[in-house]
Amino acid sequence: MQTASEQTASLLRDNWHRVIEQVAEACSAAGREPRSVRIVGVSKYVGPELAWQLAQAGCSLLGENRPQSLWEKCEYFDAQVPLPDVSEWHLIGHLQRNKLKRTLPLISMLHSLDSPRLAEAVSRETAALNRVLPVLLEVNVTSDTSKTGMASSQLEELLSKVEDLPGIEVCGLMAMSSLEADPLTVRREFEQVRELRDRLQSTYGNRLQLKELSMGMSGDFPQAIAAGATLVRIGSSLWQGL
Repeated sequence: MQTASEQTASLLRDNWHRVIEQVAEACSAAGREPRSVRIVGVSKYVGPELAWQLAQAGCSLLGENRPQSLWEKCEYFDAQVPLPDVSEWHLIGHLQRNKLKRTLPLISMLHSLDSPRLAEAVSRETAALNRVLPVLLEVNVTSDTSKTGMASSQLEELLSKVEDLPGIEVCGLMAMSSLEADPLTVRREFEQVRELRDRLQSTYGNRLQLKELSMGMSGDFPQAIAAGATLVRIGSSLWQGL
């Protein structure tokens, strides 16, 4: 991985605009408007300097897997002049309860809520901050036991426990597809997530607005968009060539 330079800045601008075009093409193929899908630029692969260059290229929504990397990048970004136009940081990886206090003030959305204990801990911290944090419930619809997330049968039980907790707003689901699965299998897995979301939305009606589906990464975002993704988590395609 290269260090930040004028060359990497130019490469990242090209990569960013190519990903925008690819997402727009996938939306067009699915009969959807490009603005219906937001790109989360996943910066876990790089240090703060390259993440900052991606933000300068136009990526205003960045996602991190590890809280410590999020802290480091946010601190670096805050020290830059001029500040890049990053409107949101999302945490897309696992969040341990002992890292909540430092992490929650920095993020606009948590993609990986997966237990009542974590939900209760997040609720306590965000209520103390006098804010409401949008969260996604992480579900695993694959047969891949290496994937994180809850089985679909566990979702409704969790939702019934967290829907009224202060300080959090459940606004959708997050999922990954099976590793190295064929495109038809991947699309069907993502469709299962959308169908699960639709059933939950029907059950909860106006009590919850489950409008977000965080599905798809660099290798499978076209299938995710075809299945209804509203957030695609793009990493390696943005850092290609570095």
